[in-house]
Amino acid sequence: MSRYRPPQKPGAKYITNEGEKILKEELHQLWKVERPQVTQSVSEAAALGDRSENAEYIYGKKRLREIDRRVRYLSKRLEEVTVVSAPPDDQSKIYFGAYVTLEEDNGNETRYRLVGPDEIDPRKGYISIDSPLGTQLLGKSIDAELLIDLPTGAHNYFVINIEYE
Repeated sequence: MSRYRPPQKPGAKYITNEGEKILKEELHQLWKVERPQVTQSVSEAAALGDRSENAEYIYGKKRLREIDRRVRYLSKRLEEVTVVSAPPDDQSKIYFGAYVTLEEDNGNETRYRLVGPDEIDPRKGYISIDSPLGTQLLGKSIDAELLIDLPTGAHNYFVINIEYE
């Protein structure tokens, strides 16, 4: 068995103002708050002597590597994303940042917001524009019909409302 993984398709490089703010807050929290605390605890653990059997030292170093990895990712990601702050000119169609209300055949209504891959939150109804549903929604207008294949079977949806902030 090999460890080879095919390269992943790059995600969309768009983010909302709220998403950028959340990523910047996480970066600040990791770099200015957590990392200094963990560094201090590692140096205190290192001063105790034998590091090979010192659990505080070992786990502290592991946590530092995790923090550094996430900081590198966030720094790079914030440089490459494009913040979309204004709604599109044609608000009758679904584009990035739209709030979309869908109705199923059985009458159930669901509201989604199309966001970038960094902002996905199923509890809030935020779905990625790269997701199967997100890609099918892009460019559609009110009363458009969507047939989406899900693991539970094919589902029919109708677009009943489109809103932008």
